[in-house]
Amino acid sequence: MSLGQALRETLEARGVLGQLKARIRAEVFSALDDESAPRPPLSHENLLINELIREYLEFNKYRYTASVLTAESGQPEVPLDREFVASELNVAEDSSAKAVPLLYGLLHHFLSSKGEHKGKLFLRGSATVSSQEPHGHRNAES
Repeated sequence: MSLGQALRETLEARGVLGQLKARIRAEVFSALDDESAPRPPLSHENLLINELIREYLEFNKYRYTASVLTAESGQPEVPLDREFVASELNVAEDSSAKAVPLLYGLLHHFLSSKGEHKGKLFLRGSATVSSQEPHGHRNAES
């Protein structure tokens, strides 16, 4: 076994190799990102969705993925206050729910209420998110 192979296996075993690759991707993206090009403003919905995803990523220690999300989306560097996000989503939490990301609580709610509602929840596209909006956002009705 060569020194390079041994080093690679050691870094993989420690979980460091994946972190290094993610960090390199984030740095390459940051270097290539054209700071002079104006970024479209975040819609209110995208701001909340990105925050739910960022909280989930950071909770699961996907820090480099979260940093790429923040850089690429234009999400503010400072996370939104959790109580603000919960309030915006009309969610009430008990103290045990605050130990995990809001996304887990939302998923738990829908999974546990499956039997309570015979029909499916009908979703409509948001009036503020058009199919022409950048960053791959699509209207749910398209």
